Amino acid sequence: MPLRDGRLSHDIDPTDRAPQDACGVFGVWVPADQASRAEVSKLTYYGLYALQHRGQESAGIAVSDGSRIVVFKDMGLVAQVFDESVLNTLRGHIAVGHCRYSTTGSPTWENAQPTFRSTDAGGLALVHNGNLINTPELAALLDPAVLTATTDTEVLTALLAHHGEGGPMAAAREILPVTRGAYSLVFMDEDTLYAARDPEGVRPLVLGALEAGGWVVASETAGLDIVGARFVREIEPGEMVAIDGEGVRSERFAEARPKGCLFEYVYLARPDTTIAGRSVQATRVEVGRRLAREHPVEADMVIPTPESGTPAAIGYAEASGIPYGQGLVKNSYVGRTFIQPTQTIRQLGIRLKLNPLREAIEGKRLVVVDDSIVRGNTQRAIVGMLRDAGAAEVHVRISSPPVAWPCFYGIDFATRAELIAGNLSVEEIRDSIGADSLGFISLDELISASHIAKDNLCRACFDGVYPIPVDQDARGKHLLEVGR
Repeated sequence: MPLRDGRLSHDIDPTDRAPQDACGVFGVWVPADQASRAEVSKLTYYGLYALQHRGQESAGIAVSDGSRIVVFKDMGLVAQVFDESVLNTLRGHIAVGHCRYSTTGSPTWENAQPTFRSTDAGGLALVHNGNLINTPELAALLDPAVLTATTDTEVLTALLAHHGEGGPMAAAREILPVTRGAYSLVFMDEDTLYAARDPEGVRPLVLGALEAGGWVVASETAGLDIVGARFVREIEPGEMVAIDGEGVRSERFAEARPKGCLFEYVYLARPDTTIAGRSVQATRVEVGRRLAREHPVEADMVIPTPESGTPAAIGYAEASGIPYGQGLVKNSYVGRTFIQPTQTIRQLGIRLKLNPLREAIEGKRLVVVDDSIVRGNTQRAIVGMLRDAGAAEVHVRISSPPVAWPCFYGIDFATRAELIAGNLSVEEIRDSIGADSLGFISLDELISASHIAKDNLCRACFDGVYPIPVDQDARGKHLLEVGR
């Protein structure tokens, strides 16, 4: 049963979900003689806490004490799934953890991670961020009876656990080169922590060192910071590492073809994370500056849509000379819940998440900065709410290009038919949301702000150019559930 936390849902309007990432992954290895002091389950708990923004449907941790692997997972937020008593039962010197948003397979307990498989030598626990695009092809290599869940992660775990002899690393050498799509993996057997990243490096994955000895792998550098780990480097695209008592061993299973996700800089990653040596916060502020130069307007105040629009709004105000201010107050207790809003509650709309500061905006010409527009319902509600509160003009500025194409690499965007920019021009979107003007940052300016070469970025949601071709029959969140 889902946990009831009594909090309001961040999906206030189920017809206008924000972009959702697949997952956050975390792994830690410490010397066995430090296990009692290091408390790897609690390090993993805090690591997942820092990565909670990447997935809020379920959470789980697997721990090895050198002789067996124990897995605990459930539906809900990290703080809902784990408490002191649970963490105290998860003892060992190796752990992997996961917080999930489903992009393949339904949000059910069976599909929560870590996934676990018994092997001839012991066990294998695995966590995954991303989305595979040849899942049916991989699943065909297995007896359907061995699959107990309906995710690409379940398929990959089964293949790694049952593919030949020589342990997980030997199996990975054979399986990963034929695995296509986005995958940042952290997995373990009883003695070793492993990490691997797809040849395109679509999703981030970093390696850190603990001061007292030991190693950490996480989706973002923010996951290292929270446990006091020093950033060492990124796991490279096409690289696999193994961490045990002999240290960190690295090998390549494929040539690197970097295509990092540009949308990580726009929305997905925490602002206090660093990707490819570039601060996400610095990038977002710079995007705001460029947005102001591309789409200037005469106005009295720049306000963000909190929190995702805040860095770009700061940059916009700085470059335009228009004062920055707070015009919308966010309810800090809007989180995941399984209590569905009734139609009456839904009609309250965005006010469950945001409320205007009337005295700050009444009579003002406003520039409202947000990170993206997906279906347009949220921006429409915000514009209407600001006008009701007395705003003289509402000019909307978006710190990403129009999102016009779905993602098949680990972001649960809507289909193209549901994306407002997939069907309407910028002027038609402006009219639809009721703004006085609307401006999107150009793709070239966004790329330039990231400091990464255009050819090394995945921009598919903006330009429809998919760096890893996706077959039609491999698309769809529930492709493994058909006929079950």
